[in-house]
Amino acid sequence: MSKTLSLIGAPVETGASQPGCLMGPDALRTAGIIDMLDSLGYEVRDRGNAHASPDCGVKHPNAAIRNLGETVGWSWSLSELGYKSASDGHLPVFLGGDHSISMGSVPAVTRHAMEQGREQFVLWLDAHPDFHTLESTQSGNLHGTPVAYVTGQPGFENIFPPLPATVDANNVCMFGIRSVDERERVSLTEAGVTVHDMRAIDEHGVPALLNAFLDRVRASGGALHVSLDVDFLDPTIAPAVGTTVPGGATFREAHLVMEMLHDSGLVTSLDVVELNPFLDERGRTAKLMVDLVASLFGKRVMDRPTRSY
Repeated sequence: MSKTLSLIGAPVETGASQPGCLMGPDALRTAGIIDMLDSLGYEVRDRGNAHASPDCGVKHPNAAIRNLGETVGWSWSLSELGYKSASDGHLPVFLGGDHSISMGSVPAVTRHAMEQGREQFVLWLDAHPDFHTLESTQSGNLHGTPVAYVTGQPGFENIFPPLPATVDANNVCMFGIRSVDERERVSLTEAGVTVHDMRAIDEHGVPALLNAFLDRVRASGGALHVSLDVDFLDPTIAPAVGTTVPGGATFREAHLVMEMLHDSGLVTSLDVVELNPFLDERGRTAKLMVDLVASLFGKRVMDRPTRSY
């Protein structure tokens, strides 16, 4: 894991149905993410908040799709910024923004992994699989499409940026899933994505399921992108998200995932997405997300002071 981190703010809300995610990057900064990473011994380079490339006016026959041109513009911009950071030897940390930012972040790091001769793996920590295509989405919210795009599912050609390399669907592991549309369910099975819903986590536990995936990454010498969505967590502990689904990961389960990822030494890039400060309670969710990022970068239970909310 690189000791130099590039923080890339992605104030994107064009992919979501509720406004507010554009405030996510600054809320994470306000919650202390830079000071926390600095205290853990990392060199932190805050690149500020990115700007979308110009809307190129692309259209799609699915009239439900919202903000297509703007979201395409963000994917161009974030892909270039993330690729440059990875090429400089830094570990890119994308501060979202809704989950459509992964349509830029994942292609960026996948391109870099390809140039290194490494396979790209993705751990998707989310209540939703985000595996809709532009044709299948009924909500029209593009934060529900990034995994389909980055794994090369059909229908994104000539609209979103061409992908120098796609992520093999067999290299995607979804963790904490609990809200899947029927069309997504069929597509996920056909594509070969590994899906661990909350029932699987309840039955088998975090360590067995996550270690099996990490062993695959390690065996291949692969690069690992982690995409952490606020709604991976149970809404009772993380209310600041517009897509709450009951029954998510607990505080302890989420920290265990993060600590295991740190122990593996395999993580090469990170998304923190869907934080909507407008829906938060006195910064509670922003502080929790910073705390989880701290675990991923090496903070231990014994390092945590007692604090009140």
